[in-house]
Amino acid sequence: MRRVNVKGTSGSGKTTFAQELAERLGVPFVELDALHHGPDWYQPTAEEFRARVVEAMAQLPDGWVIDGNYEAKLGDTVIAPADTIVWLDLPLRLKLRRVARRTRERIRDDV
Repeated sequence: MRRVNVKGTSGSGKTTFAQELAERLGVPFVELDALHHGPDWYQPTAEEFRARVVEAMAQLPDGWVIDGNYEAKLGDTVIAPADTIVWLDLPLRLKLRRVARRTRERIRDDV
């Protein structure tokens, strides 16, 4: 495993899992949300986003762990070169609890 794409719905723990996996594998972690969301939640076009992701992957020829989905914008940009895909499928109740907690924390931090 040198090129891993971690997928799942919101609240499934993609980022946490992917960061830990990257550390254990000794490869860099790439967060698609960080490449996608700009200032004031600006969203790039599919072409802009794809270019950002391709550039990030090109800088990491020895491997990476990338978290996120975004197939509507990326197509197979991440999936095709991945040698492993991990899908996190946690119980809905747990995911909803995580999303609610994260939302409360973000609202609190923005005030």
